Amino acid sequence: MYELTDLLSTGEPVSRDALVAQLRAGGQRRAARIAARLPVRGGVLVGAEIDALLIRVHCELQRLGEELQLPRRVAEWIVRFRAGRPATPLRVVDVGCGLGYVVRWLAAYEMLGPGVELVGVDLNRALVTRAAELAAAERLRCRFIAGDALAPGVAGNDGVSTVVISSGLLHHLSTAELPAFFAAQRALGVAAFAHWDIDPGPWTTLGARVFHRARMREPVSRHDGVLSARRAHPAGVLLAAARAGAPDYRPACADGPRWWPRLSDVLRPVTGIAP
Repeated sequence: MYELTDLLSTGEPVSRDALVAQLRAGGQRRAARIAARLPVRGGVLVGAEIDALLIRVHCELQRLGEELQLPRRVAEWIVRFRAGRPATPLRVVDVGCGLGYVVRWLAAYEMLGPGVELVGVDLNRALVTRAAELAAAERLRCRFIAGDALAPGVAGNDGVSTVVISSGLLHHLSTAELPAFFAAQRALGVAAFAHWDIDPGPWTTLGARVFHRARMREPVSRHDGVLSARRAHPAGVLLAAARAGAPDYRPACADGPRWWPRLSDVLRPVTGIAP
């Protein structure tokens, strides 16, 4: 099952007919109908309009992060991680940062204390460019990079203690891809990682359907939001992948209450701390 944003964020020209055929072949008829309405020129999706669409979708994702108070929870975890450690410089790298909402919030509220460098990295250049524009308008001390955050030297590989974070990223990876994701962080020698993603449960898909129908306006947001909930990994899968990819790190992850989850439990982290 494909999320439309995954297929639209390749950075390469996309044939609308080929995209629609791919979705129909996978049994995703609703996604195919959405794709069939996307703007084209010469049979190819119009890049500028797709970039604008992705920015609108990520604005709606920011609204979700605001309601779940995600940046505050990220900040509280990093503060606990730093407690009792020497006051050395720290770099926080947000993988797949999108519009950089978490990084910009951390920069605005300065909960992490002095000596912290904030970096957002995303493969999509349009999103990173917009994130940098927003940070400049808000006069925030953070930076944004287009590229692979886990490639050596992209986000900084100069011996500074680094914490890698993400939100809503892990469900985009298959179970087979997860160990390599954690292994890449171990190879970089990061001090810790904390990746927030959807906690799957009996109410997750239904809750996502109701919430996205009520709060989202873009058809792509509504489609992908429900599919994200269906693709989310249980805590056991994430823990096994973290242990396989980063065996010397101390991992932790727990699913929330199964039948009566709190709103704050919608996103929960898998974390790991280096020895």
